[in-house]
Amino acid sequence: MIESGFKVRALSRARALGLWQFIPSTGYKFGLKRTDWVDERLDPEKATAAAIAYLKELHQVFGDWATVLAAYNCGEGNVFRVIRQQKINYLDNFWDLYSRLPRETARYYPRFLAVVAIMKDPAKYGFTLDELDKPVPYETVSIERPVHLKKVAEKLGCQEEELLDLNPELRQTATPNTAYDLRVPVGMKDALLAHIDTLPKWIPPKPLFVVHKVRRGETLSTIAVRYRSSVQRIVEANGLRSGRMIRAGQKLKIPVKSS
Repeated sequence: MIESGFKVRALSRARALGLWQFIPSTGYKFGLKRTDWVDERLDPEKATAAAIAYLKELHQVFGDWATVLAAYNCGEGNVFRVIRQQKINYLDNFWDLYSRLPRETARYYPRFLAVVAIMKDPAKYGFTLDELDKPVPYETVSIERPVHLKKVAEKLGCQEEELLDLNPELRQTATPNTAYDLRVPVGMKDALLAHIDTLPKWIPPKPLFVVHKVRRGETLSTIAVRYRSSVQRIVEANGLRSGRMIRAGQKLKIPVKSS
């Protein structure tokens, strides 16, 4: 609730994504794949499993859940830095750290306590909560090639949005170029299997490029942010051996998304 408001595609200013607001590096660490085709931070089940693993690891490090939640919010490195600044007996209780933590993090644990209190007794605080939604049932069909969900929906007689809701990790509204277990509504598995060979292979549009002349002081990271691209895509597009091998005056091809 306090991470994303239960929004599967929530995106923060820090580029944290999904229900559990993982940044790419932390997602990788806890098994969430991110490719041109899928971003598992968007899968509620996979992201929840990763969040549990991350919280457990943080608890082994800090030992109390209040500090764990602070570290989940701003990163364990930031919490460690605050702890090292303590001058009195190495105190590291959350409330000892409170005034030194980033403002958002300092508010994070109190917000958590508030949500827990409301959930335990909604009426006391003037809330009326709806019944919990039941898990959405689905079946899976293994697809070996890229297929656009629009074509799958046409064969099944359902809405494309329904398939995307069942498979939120798909970044291009299509199955990837490797074997993929596509989730479909209950009762539609056999229909998809019957038409699977007639589905056209989807070819993703080629990315567009712009040419950028490197200025003094620029890095691939700043260039990537400017064009809403990524360091990896720029490195691959230009055949660079390293993300640091650029110089002022150099011309780079910058891949940008097509409109």
